[in-house]
Amino acid sequence: MTVTTFHGACLCGEVQFEYHAPSLWCAHCHCSMCQRAHGAPVVTWVGVPEQRFRLGSDAALRWYRSSADAERGFCAHCGSTLFFRSQRWPGEIHIVRTNISGEIDVMPSFHVHCESQAPWFSPGDSLPRHRESGDGAA
Repeated sequence: MTVTTFHGACLCGEVQFEYHAPSLWCAHCHCSMCQRAHGAPVVTWVGVPEQRFRLGSDAALRWYRSSADAERGFCAHCGSTLFFRSQRWPGEIHIVRTNISGEIDVMPSFHVHCESQAPWFSPGDSLPRHRESGDGAA
């Protein structure tokens, strides 16, 4: 049996990671914390079971407690935001889709936290939209 492995890194390459398929889900998050952390109106996340996730080079990885039960991982060298983990989804790590190299096994399938959507941004798709976080997304 062949195991598909996906690889990724931050902008400078100081933090590298990989995970084994299958991914759990992929979704677009419009929450205000993601907007501020990434400087973008929407962030696309991929959910992965922690037991299939591995950090390679991680000397520059830092964690910021963004709320009482959640942390966001970023590179202390280049500032790339990379990961999200929360007590709300134990055993999962959420990875910023744009930091994963190439194609993966899932496409975005829904939007979450649409109540916080930037009024000047309008996604041009017909994916389901949820006011709060659904099955996974940061």
